[in-house]
Amino acid sequence: MLKVLVGSDKSGFHLKEFVKKDLIEKGYDIEDCGTLDFDAPMPFYNVAPIASKRIQNKEFDRAILFCGTGMGMAIVANKFKGVYAAVVESTYAAEKCRAINDANILTMGGWIVAETLGAEIANTFLETEFTQGLEEWRQTFLIKAREEVKVIEQNADEFTSIL
Repeated sequence: MLKVLVGSDKSGFHLKEFVKKDLIEKGYDIEDCGTLDFDAPMPFYNVAPIASKRIQNKEFDRAILFCGTGMGMAIVANKFKGVYAAVVESTYAAEKCRAINDANILTMGGWIVAETLGAEIANTFLETEFTQGLEEWRQTFLIKAREEVKVIEQNADEFTSIL
């Protein structure tokens, strides 16, 4: 079973708690690195770096982060090399962010996503593997694309010549 890190700020707290409970009931190994008490919240810009570093260090397989829109968490998380955070509001997008983009962090908005849908999105994200269900030619392309993205990530400052 996957090791999953969850975290939220105050705006994502209730959605996180619902999703966390669902994932624990399904047997996932869950740790919470964010707001543990609604009345003592951590800001998104403190939660996302904690989760991102722990994903970078391979302490967890995946992370799921929650804030008001999901966007703040994703913006901060994506500052970390090797972290690929996707803001998701549907099960379709959850499946595709894994199958196509190999996202390792899912972010959702507590102001946007209903609790039951949030649990379905989280489960889809955790149950989908990179290139799962795709045609062989697309799998080959995406595996190469993933490597190209890593090269871009390593050399981002040098890509001014293609502009």
